[in-house]
Formats: sequence, structure tokens, C-alpha cells
Amino acid sequence: MTLRVVFERILQLLKGEHRRYRGLRGVGQEWERLAEKHLRKAGYEIRARNFRTHVGEIDFVAQDGNILCFVEVKGRHGTGFGLPEEAVNAEKQRRIFRAAQAYLQQERLEEAVCRFDVVSILQREKTSDVTILRGAFVGPPRPRPRH
Repeated sequence: MTLRVVFERILQLLKGEHRRYRGLRGVGQEWERLAEKHLRKAGYEIRARNFRTHVGEIDFVAQDGNILCFVEVKGRHGTGFGLPEEAVNAEKQRRIFRAAQAYLQQERLEEAVCRFDVVSILQREKTSDVTILRGAFVGPPRPRPRH
């Protein structure tokens, strides 16, 4: 990496510009930014973004009144493979629930009232349909069958 590239990246960070990824990762970032905008507009207070632990990741941890919400963002470019929220299957719910437990322990919030929400983004040609599904699932999910 040249000194010029390092200098340009520092300037981008100082200006508050986010690094943009290409491909699906970049699309996911854009959907998360769109979801954050809609969550704030709906009255959510964002506490954490992309909380990672060894058991999973949570896109947003947010406060909705006195309820602590763990929010998963899912987007699709069409319905050929189903609706975005349908991608939050039992295994994904299990990982989100475990990551939520880790967050609650880390922040010492074990007694907090919690909810699991999904932000569904259906990308059209020029617009996006954004839906916040409050209480999209409840935890803990059923254990996976052992074979």
C-alpha cells in the first residue's frame, strides 16, 4: 500500500465516508444503512451495529421504548427465492439468539425485556420496499435434531 493510498483512506475516514465493498457484501452494507434509516425513523435508538461473537452476529441492537431489540436485516432483489424474511430460518434464529445472550451477558442486561425483529428489504428496480417485522420470532428456538 502506497503512502498516497493510506493518505486518501485517512481523508475518507475524517470526512466520515464509509468504505464501500463490491458485490454482495456492498449490497448488504447498503441494505443495512437503509434499514438503520428506517429504524431511526420508526423511533428505534441504535445501541450497537454488527455485534459479533463466536456464535453469531447481530446486525443491530436497538432500543424501542423500554424493549431491547435484536434486529436482523435481510434483503432480496426479487421474490424468486422467497421473501427476504423467509431467509431467517431456524438455524439463523438460533445463532441470533445465542449472540443476543452473549450481548446481554457482556452488557450486564440479563433482566432486560427483549424482542427479535427483522427488517425485510425487497429491492425493486428504482425503489426498495422496507418492512420492519416486530417480534418476528421468539427464542429460544427448538434444538436442532441430532442424527
